[in-house]
Amino acid sequence: MLVEVNRPPAAAPYGLAARGPAIVHSLLKAGDPTRRLLVLIAGVALSFSVIAARLVDINLFPPVGKGQSTARIAEPRIARPDIVDRNGVILATDIQTASLHANPRKIVDIDEAIEQVTTVLKDLDVKVLRRKLSSKRAFVWIKRELSPGEQAAVHRLGIPGFYFTTESRRVYPHGRTAAQVLGYVNIDNIGAAGIEKYLDRQQLIGRNGAKRQAALAPVRLSLDVRVQYAMRTELAAAMERYCAKAAAGVILKVDTGEVIALTSLPDFNPNEPSGALAGKRLNQITYGVYEPGSTLKAITIAMALDEGTATADKIYDASKPIRIGKAVIGDFHGQKRPLTVREVFIYSSNIGAGKIALEVGEYRHKAFLRKMGLLTKPDLEVPEIGAPRYPRTWREINSVTIGFGHGIAMTPMQLALAGVALVNDGRYVPATFRPRDRETAARLARRVIQPKTSASIRRMMRENVEMGTARQARVEGYAIGGKTGTAEKVINGRYSKKQLRTSFLSAFPIEAPKYVVLIMLDEPKPSPETRNMATAGWNAVPVTGRLITRIAPMLGVLPEIDPQPGDGIKGVAENRSE
Repeated sequence: MLVEVNRPPAAAPYGLAARGPAIVHSLLKAGDPTRRLLVLIAGVALSFSVIAARLVDINLFPPVGKGQSTARIAEPRIARPDIVDRNGVILATDIQTASLHANPRKIVDIDEAIEQVTTVLKDLDVKVLRRKLSSKRAFVWIKRELSPGEQAAVHRLGIPGFYFTTESRRVYPHGRTAAQVLGYVNIDNIGAAGIEKYLDRQQLIGRNGAKRQAALAPVRLSLDVRVQYAMRTELAAAMERYCAKAAAGVILKVDTGEVIALTSLPDFNPNEPSGALAGKRLNQITYGVYEPGSTLKAITIAMALDEGTATADKIYDASKPIRIGKAVIGDFHGQKRPLTVREVFIYSSNIGAGKIALEVGEYRHKAFLRKMGLLTKPDLEVPEIGAPRYPRTWREINSVTIGFGHGIAMTPMQLALAGVALVNDGRYVPATFRPRDRETAARLARRVIQPKTSASIRRMMRENVEMGTARQARVEGYAIGGKTGTAEKVINGRYSKKQLRTSFLSAFPIEAPKYVVLIMLDEPKPSPETRNMATAGWNAVPVTGRLITRIAPMLGVLPEIDPQPGDGIKGVAENRSE
């Protein structure tokens, strides 16, 4: 950052210099020889001081001629606090680096200066450099953030008019691991995205460069870098295994709403922030807005149970498609028979979910989704937050399609937060990227469903892993529950049967959930490994199982010796529907 420096007034020092000899002469005429000698020495010292002050003035504040700008100097970059994870591991910090600048007015030979400096800094653009050194300004940047080797090499050149300035440089020791959460800073160390931008908005940064760095307290996040690393590596492997275009995931602590991990791929290296703008590297969890597909059936069923229009054993006829006007709603792999609400959940029946939503009614349906936080943007520390999309006029057909997760779009973070409310006895807890204790979370929470509704949903989620569409999430020692979702993407205004977005909303341990996990894959491809299937049960679900196996011990969730299966529906056949 550059600041204007005004030239100080020069009249007083120069007037004193003009009268100095006369003052000294008058003093020499009076007094004894010793006194006169002391006065003479003082006078000579005064004269040299004035001359030295004039030389400094000429060098630091050269005269400004017509058409010239005032002299400029570099102000140290903004100092930023360390960012650490919940365990104190550094995620972002400042280091001191040298930057090279020049005063073109003091360049003796521009051609020689260019020739010399480009032998060391080979990436400099000669045309740009010549234009800078030919300017009438007193300050131009040559290169920011030199390495120690580059600084030493330039220093040895001894080019007149070239100078170094010490600046703060932001570094991220873990590279890409938490890039979408941390964000990045610009060349002047100002936050441009993510938590870094949040720090600037909250004025948690220093304005006086490196000197303030030591005084800034570290900013602690709720992330656990170990879990964050595990999630990123699992999602990166899933993208390769299933040939997916993108992958994303988030882990929330059920009792506090803390974000323990968040990954969105493809990502970028915050140490090289230019990569953040290449391709579609947005934060898909907080900013991306998507149709959730069948994961929303868990919300639909919870609504019916809580509104009293259905019980877990109530039967809905799913033997024939629903017809509303020209729309025909069928099942992916339909059972073609009446289904209980529990079976609608496990078999992921579009027909059943649509009829359940119809019975609740359009007005109550919309009101319930709003209560669950699905129709409003969540309040988060990161600035990248997407707005949900839904029909402004809510008709019968909208209730049917939204009942099974189509015709409405939201961020995965909104869906994960609703998932927390489904499993924690019905309390909606706002999400946060900062540490939060249970007492604070309890004050912020609001009840959205009854505890008995939450208990019923947990039981259905467990049954779905035991014998439904999420069986590949079963891992030894851990009781996991969840709901799958496979949404057809809208391509050129039409739903595509081949371009899918799959997701799995889960919680563990499901009897008393501590964490909610949401995994999403964009356009995974079928393969022999998946029996030529591309639905969530064959990609998002096994990814979740592998991830939970890795992270549960880190989070203090120990495996059970012999976990008991849920009170499932005996004799339910293998099913591939979503």
